[in-house]
Amino acid sequence: MFVIDTSVAMAWCFEDETTDATDAVLDKLRTDQATVPAVWPLEIANVLLVAERRARLSEAQASRFLELLAQLPIDVDDSPTDMAGIVAAGRRHSLSSYDASYLVLAERLGTSLATLDRRLAAAAVNAGVRLTIEP
Repeated sequence: MFVIDTSVAMAWCFEDETTDATDAVLDKLRTDQATVPAVWPLEIANVLLVAERRARLSEAQASRFLELLAQLPIDVDDSPTDMAGIVAAGRRHSLSSYDASYLVLAERLGTSLATLDRRLAAAAVNAGVRLTIEP
């Protein structure tokens, strides 16, 4: 099991953002399970809506991506949100609450984190969380 953030998942949607590392994470999902914090579906939806508004993808493409994403072994963590822990991690590592939620989840589960976000990756390393990929 590992934690995956929006930056990695959305790279699968946009061809110009796909890398060998993001492809490796997708391949990893053939044999492993990913977990995401409760904010993840909202972040995914927001990126898709903004991309549609900017004509980066069509409504049909966004719908198709959501269908494909739903087939992957990615579970949304349904534990109560640790707001105090998220705020503390955000302060300690200068992260947004959204990014801190990924870090706190990886810490709580004792698992690695897949992110393309350099700031989040640096925070993970500083917190002793392994990275699934190097951004």
